[in-house]
Amino acid sequence: MISFIIPAHDEASEIHGTLAALHAAIAALSLEHEIVVVADACNDDTAALARAGGARVLVVDHRHIAATRNSGARHARGDCLVFVDADTCVDATLLRAAMSALRDGAAGGGALVRLSGSTTGYQRIAVRVLGWVFRATAIAPGCFIFCTRAAFDSAGGFDERYFAGEDVAISRALARQGRFVILRESVSTSARKLRTFTAREHLRLLLQFALRGRRVLHSRRHLHLWYAGRRSDDPR
Repeated sequence: MISFIIPAHDEASEIHGTLAALHAAIAALSLEHEIVVVADACNDDTAALARAGGARVLVVDHRHIAATRNSGARHARGDCLVFVDADTCVDATLLRAAMSALRDGAAGGGALVRLSGSTTGYQRIAVRVLGWVFRATAIAPGCFIFCTRAAFDSAGGFDERYFAGEDVAISRALARQGRFVILRESVSTSARKLRTFTAREHLRLLLQFALRGRRVLHSRRHLHLWYAGRRSDDPR
C-alpha cells in the first residue's frame, strides 16, 4: 500500500486542489492507498476540508516541517511513502514514474518542479537552473519525495535538527540506503513564496546562509520564507 503524507499549516485555500489532483492520479493507476494530512498548528479549516476530501487527518502542534512529516510517517501504514506539500499537485504521469522507480529497486527519489500561478521570466529561468542543479546533485525538492518504508526507517526519517533544508538531508540519507532518482517528469507546485516575498528578502536569506552556513537552518528565526504568516492571495 502507498501512503501519501501531506504536511499542512493553514492550507484551507490549497488543500482541496491538492487532494483532488492526487485522487485523480491514484484513480488512474488503481493504487491501494491512504492519504494522511498532518494539520500542524492550523488556525483555519484545513483539517475539516481534508477530512471532507477523503483524507485521514492527524493534528499536531510542531510548526516544524521535518517533525510534521515524521509524525505523518509514523502514523502511515503503507509500504511506500510519498510526501506531497499541501500546495502541490501530482498527476498520473508523475505518480506512474515514481511507482515504476520503486518497483525497479530505487530506495527513493523526487522530481523536477514546475511553478503554478503567476511568475516572471527571471523566476522561471531560476527554477529551471535550480532543477538542473537538483538533478545533477540528486537532491529532491521537498514538495514531492517518495521512498520505500524500509529505506525511510533505515535513514532515520527527516532530520529534525533542520527547520528547512530537511529535503536535502533526507535525499542524502536515502541515497545511502540505495539508488535515489530524480525523475524527468515534473510536479506542479505553487510559486507563492516567489510572489509573497521580495527579491531582497530572498537575497537576505542567501546572504545569511553564506555567512552562517547550516546553522541558519537550525532555527525558525531566520526562516521567514517557510514560517512567516504571510501568504500570497494569487490563485494557483
